[in-house]
Amino acid sequence: MKISREIKAAVLVLSGLLLMYFLINYLGGKNLFSSDDTYFTEFDYNALTKASPVTVKGNDVGKIQNIIYDFNTGKTRVSFTVDDQLDFSKQSKVRLYKTGLMGGNALAIVVSNEGERAKPGDFIASEVEEDLVSSLTNSFSDISGNLDATLSSADSLLINLNGLVIDESDSGIKSAIAELNETMKSFKSVSYSVNALVKNNDEKLSSILSNFDSISQDLAVITGDLKDVKLSETVASLDNTLATVNNLMTSIENGEGSIGKLLKDEGLYQNLEGAALQMEQLLEDMKLNPKRYVHFSIFGKKPKRYDADGNEIEDKD
Repeated sequence: MKISREIKAAVLVLSGLLLMYFLINYLGGKNLFSSDDTYFTEFDYNALTKASPVTVKGNDVGKIQNIIYDFNTGKTRVSFTVDDQLDFSKQSKVRLYKTGLMGGNALAIVVSNEGERAKPGDFIASEVEEDLVSSLTNSFSDISGNLDATLSSADSLLINLNGLVIDESDSGIKSAIAELNETMKSFKSVSYSVNALVKNNDEKLSSILSNFDSISQDLAVITGDLKDVKLSETVASLDNTLATVNNLMTSIENGEGSIGKLLKDEGLYQNLEGAALQMEQLLEDMKLNPKRYVHFSIFGKKPKRYDADGNEIEDKD
């Protein structure tokens, strides 16, 4: 079948129109071969174009579809499309940010998985990120203000230092430097004297250092011996001994045993005190009346008897 030239020309014209339509929509941010979902947001001012991208973590996922100024609210309403594979909630944010130092803005979806899933046609809250240039400008502005204050303080300090240098009185800096110079000379002389003293007593210092080395070695040996001593066993034995002494003192305090009874039994104490008194009286009586206790007779004479008061008792035959 032979196709006429008119048909061929018509097909070419239609193909060109379709290609032009596709290119115009693509440049306007529309992709006719992808299934995208449309969402809405708004800003206080417009810093976007229809060619501005929509990104997630720096990756392009959509395009700006339309930008309209709302005369009722005074805000810019933006509709944008994203790939239908992107899943996020209504709690997510649409962030306006700069794409580089040379300008250009874009929208970034800060994805949140909390709350209800976002559906096509939903309104997503927006926020504006401070760009790097504005941040640096503010920082340099603050630095400039601080630098002015610092330079002013430095200028005052230099003026004061200049006044100190020019001052030639006794409290001036020149006088202080001169005194410091004299002090350094005195210190230099003292250092020479110390060097001479060390040089003249080199042998004695060597002997002292040798003795100190020997003492340190002896201390090391003593430390090693102390390390080998079983201090834990000694302390445990001492602890047991103290426990035994403590029990013994407790028994004595409670009046148990001979020592406890001796210390705690008042009756025994009184009996001992009475016996001691009687012993003292007996010794005193033996000293005064020895014949009452010791009697010696060659011819077998019967000894005399005495009562408790020391009076002689006569025998009754």
